[in-house]
Amino acid sequence: MEFEGRTVEEAIKKALKELKLPKEQLKIEVLVEEEKGLFGMPGATPAKIKVSVKKGL
Repeated sequence: MEFEGRTVEEAIKKALKELKLPKEQLKIEVLVEEEKGLFGMPGATPAKIKVSVKKGL
């Protein structure tokens, strides 16, 4: 599954909340790092991650 957020951490928090699993059980791959907007303001490009459940758990 893929999740977006203003930051990578925000995207991870969304994934944990939706999947109701601890971070240790997930494989998290950062697809796109967030990019700052004009004058360093957040949100020009959101962060995007791909999450899957680790095998063998």
